[in-house]
Amino acid sequence: MAPPDAGFSARLAELAAVAREEAEVCREAAAAGYEWPPHTSTANPPYELQPGTGRRGPDALWARFDAAAAELNRAGSGTDLIAVAQAHELLADAAGALAAEVEREDRASGLLPQPEAGERRSA
Repeated sequence: MAPPDAGFSARLAELAAVAREEAEVCREAAAAGYEWPPHTSTANPPYELQPGTGRRGPDALWARFDAAAAELNRAGSGTDLIAVAQAHELLADAAGALAAEVEREDRASGLLPQPEAGERRSA
């Protein structure tokens, strides 16, 4: 397994942001009368986000993430854009919570520097 890298929390935060954007696009498309084209195959998250790969962060948050990814696959097999939007929102919430916690852990361990006084955290 690769050692922990300082960019992991930022990648999780970016995933959360993209999932939120996807949810908004789905809601706009649904309002315009579109349907979701159902998918017949399931999509797996990138390797570093799959169980058993040494992913960092609390197990409870990873369980929430895994459930959200499974819900997105389930919703994606239908045609309801609102269900797909809601699943993207679940994924965004789970990834965002993980990003914040992994960033906190990385700052506590010294993998990431402590923020300067008045500086906002990235995740």
